[in-house]
Amino acid sequence: MKSKIKYFLAGLIICFATLITTNVQADDPPPPPPAHGETGNVPGGGAPIGSGLAILLSLGGGYGAKKFYDYRKKKKEE
Repeated sequence: MKSKIKYFLAGLIICFATLITTNVQADDPPPPPPAHGETGNVPGGGAPIGSGLAILLSLGGGYGAKKFYDYRKKKKEE
């Protein structure tokens, strides 16, 4: 019974924290840069996402491998 109350309170705290932080967001987007639109619609950004994606995938794979290793280790002990 106590564990259900703990999970309920944790979920309630997360919900309230999410609701409180949504009011902090700005109402209007920032204005476009001065040269925007002179030669057509200028795409923004230009930051590479390839290296960040590789890091994210490698960390996810490592985490999954560790979970699988721990699962097999636990099954052997039983």
